Amino acid sequence: MIGRRVAGLAAIVSEMAPELIEELAESRIPVVFYDVGTPRKNIANIRVNYRRGIEKVIDYLHSLGHRRLGFVGHHAILGPINERMKAVMDAVARIPSLEVRTSADADTLEGGRQATRSLLATGFGPTAIICVNDVTAVGALYELRERGIRVPQDMSVTGFDNVKLSEFCYPALTTVHIPRDRIGHIMCDRLLPKAGRAVVTDLEIVIDPEFVVRDSTGPVKAGA
Repeated sequence: MIGRRVAGLAAIVSEMAPELIEELAESRIPVVFYDVGTPRKNIANIRVNYRRGIEKVIDYLHSLGHRRLGFVGHHAILGPINERMKAVMDAVARIPSLEVRTSADADTLEGGRQATRSLLATGFGPTAIICVNDVTAVGALYELRERGIRVPQDMSVTGFDNVKLSEFCYPALTTVHIPRDRIGHIMCDRLLPKAGRAVVTDLEIVIDPEFVVRDSTGPVKAGA
């Protein structure tokens, strides 16, 4: 893109090597990143507050009486994924009555199923499972259904991202919504100059995700 001498660049990537970020910063091309690193000269960053999204999930489950939580993750070491897991583990310090166990597998439907199977095999007995994203959550739902565990009567399940699948799976998934349309509009707005206003760079915009309650969560089962 630098070689093509573009007038601006929107970088929507999970990770980027620091040397490439530096090269972009030195190119003087206006750049807007989505969730990568700290804003630098000529580079703006739009960041989703994943931690706040997870905190909303945990607070909601806690209000429903859930005290033993499982977290189903995957093996990726991407910053946004690690932030979700860290927020779950930090909740134990924030809410001392919580117990949390974690399990991870591939970032696929089958990976979500296998991670859920591993979690249940520990004998921990969570009353709710928080999944790192909606895809693993649908895999978790499948494993629970195969075991005859009813959702949400016996076990609550949550996802993250609010992909279309979360709305159409059964039961419909309680999740955290990432406003992709809004993020796209903000990125374009920052790159396209308007009358009387230059392209805005060197800033960070933090997006607070929305918690979406659907049918996969409910009060903790009596006696659980």
